[in-house]
Amino acid sequence: RRNIATVIGFLLLSIFSYTKECLLYTPVCQTEEYEVRKLTSTKWVTTEETSRIMEMATYTAFRRLFKYITGANENGANIEMTSPVIIKSKTNKGWFESCTYTMSFLLPSEHQLNPPKPTDSQVSITEMPGMNVYVKSYGGWMMSYRVRDKESELMDSLESVGAMYKKDFSYAVGYDSPMKMFNRHNEVWFVAEGTPVCPATAA
Repeated sequence: RRNIATVIGFLLLSIFSYTKECLLYTPVCQTEEYEVRKLTSTKWVTTEETSRIMEMATYTAFRRLFKYITGANENGANIEMTSPVIIKSKTNKGWFESCTYTMSFLLPSEHQLNPPKPTDSQVSITEMPGMNVYVKSYGGWMMSYRVRDKESELMDSLESVGAMYKKDFSYAVGYDSPMKMFNRHNEVWFVAEGTPVCPATAA
């Protein structure tokens, strides 16, 4: 059995997180346009919400997951908030098109092996498999229009180098508390298929 501490570390994050624990990854390469990261299998607490507006869906989903980590689980346990928060949705959404947004909180290391069962039927424990992801980072607030723009930019970059990736969905990824006003850090992820493309000039 792998050492969970190698997957999720106790980190005092000075740049873009307000939590004690953060998802760890192995860097594969980095270009001016994107990064490639190798992620290890991890457990998350997850819920879905359907809406025409991303911000409305994520507000409801966040409150539902926050209740889970503040006691709405079979142990009545308070669970440490971690980062990042990820939101999975289909790509190429039309404006005001109804869409299902799947939001997940990373479970901290002490709950990775045996997380408490949610008491809300709309909340579940899920496991994200190990995978490589293409990542584009950006600052500011995670607004729907900005997510769409960065998603499109990353897709253009990947298409230009012939990268294979899952095109039907992406992840919007946030690291910061709503109380943090400056130096915010967000990302867009696409899941790589096959061997990731790392141009020869990449680090």
